[in-house]
Amino acid sequence: MKKSKSIAGMVGPTLIVMVLSELKLWNPTLYDTQIVPLIYLNGVLLFIAGLAIVRGHNIWNFSWQTFVTLVGYIGILLGIFRMFFPHIQKNEFKDNGFILSLELLLILLGAFLTYKAYFQKTSNR
Repeated sequence: MKKSKSIAGMVGPTLIVMVLSELKLWNPTLYDTQIVPLIYLNGVLLFIAGLAIVRGHNIWNFSWQTFVTLVGYIGILLGIFRMFFPHIQKNEFKDNGFILSLELLLILLGAFLTYKAYFQKTSNR
């Protein structure tokens, strides 16, 4: 549980701040001049972060801790996708409802993990 709270305490706030700073409402020109090497570098960083989470926290149970593990696997998959297909990411980012829905989902996941890490008391089981 301590490891889960530690990782959630890093991943939760990072998701919130990262996604909020990338919102089209906040930063409308961020993706206008994307270049493939930066998308690739982002993929490398996502892959490394995801792999670190999975290696240190591969917990599959019926609790909130599974969300931490899922974030790691999503990081690995998204990192691989961005490393092997950066040109697709460059061309596909449009201002549409799916992207906004995904961003809102990530903000909620970040808020949930932040709550679990910082505000929920640990039971003595």
